[in-house]
Amino acid sequence: MAMDARDHATVSELLGAWAVRALPADEQRAVPAHLADCEECAAEAERLRATVRSLNGPQENGPEGNGPEGNGNASNGHGVGHVPQDDAAGHPFRTGTGPLATALARRPPVPRAAPAIAPHAQPYAATVAALQALLAEADDAWSTEVVHGWTAHDTVAHLIAADEPLAVHLGLPAHEPPADAADDGDWRTAWEARTRTVIAHERARDPHATVAVWRARAAELLTAPAAHDPELAAQAAMLMGARLPVAEHFLVRAFETWIHSYDIGRALDRPVPPPPAGHLWHLVRLAVRILGQAIGPKAPPVALTVTDASRTTEWILGSEDEPVRAELALDPVDFCLLVGGRTTPDTLPPGTGDPTAARTLLNRAARLAWL
Repeated sequence: MAMDARDHATVSELLGAWAVRALPADEQRAVPAHLADCEECAAEAERLRATVRSLNGPQENGPEGNGPEGNGNASNGHGVGHVPQDDAAGHPFRTGTGPLATALARRPPVPRAAPAIAPHAQPYAATVAALQALLAEADDAWSTEVVHGWTAHDTVAHLIAADEPLAVHLGLPAHEPPADAADDGDWRTAWEARTRTVIAHERARDPHATVAVWRARAAELLTAPAAHDPELAAQAAMLMGARLPVAEHFLVRAFETWIHSYDIGRALDRPVPPPPAGHLWHLVRLAVRILGQAIGPKAPPVALTVTDASRTTEWILGSEDEPVRAELALDPVDFCLLVGGRTTPDTLPPGTGDPTAARTLLNRAARLAWL
């Protein structure tokens, strides 16, 4: 994909993948040119690179020195730290020698001729890379309980099962062991049964082997034609009880991978930052669309405003035939954690107007969670 380095919307969507070297070489080189002229993206890039550095561990030379992360320049002219550039031979910047570098080194290299990952799949690529980095630091903590009674090992096995519906739809083989014959139960019943089967199977493996299986499946998804072709990804598919374009099913995978990274990070006392703003807002918009469908056109209308330091967006959810009954203002991370089942309505601002209408929407958002 040819990319204009001055295209703010394009670059902001690429920053998460750029920070962990998940982009093809031409896109990896194009990002810093935009950062030199855009304070907003440069600040976000510095935040992401700081996260990468914290995961990597100490460097021989700091980011402002002449080591792997630096070139001797302390600023890009906008008051933020150095943004690594490609070297003279066109190789992407190095990420040091810590756990993140080890995780990235295990990932198959992206051929220079490989098609670019389309914007709809970039959030998934970035969350996969971030979880790889986190798992590289799991050490002997695989038996630590994470969520739903699952250990860290089990949670990775669950992600293998959770990736399977999209993978099979895209023509990839199912994971071992074979799934039970489909029955007339609802999708949640089938999904829970498949998760139990895969977790039981993976418990017999070394955790690192389970991680390798998950990582390989993620790589298969990201090299599938639908991850690169927006026209293919525009085709709808009924997966996990939702009929959505394949592009949005990639966002569902990003959402779930982030939520379980959050779970594992919390269990291991290694806080996981939220996705970069551009990716996070993809997840917010997806969650709002699904919530709007769940609320339906007859519910008391509520104005939902989601806002952070960079943008504010408002949606009216519910009936279009009567005045707004309540207003809610939420942070994007809080909203996603609510939809992901990792926080409760009681922990969020109650909003203004009719408290029953506001509570109804918050409760319905919380009930969307299946993660």
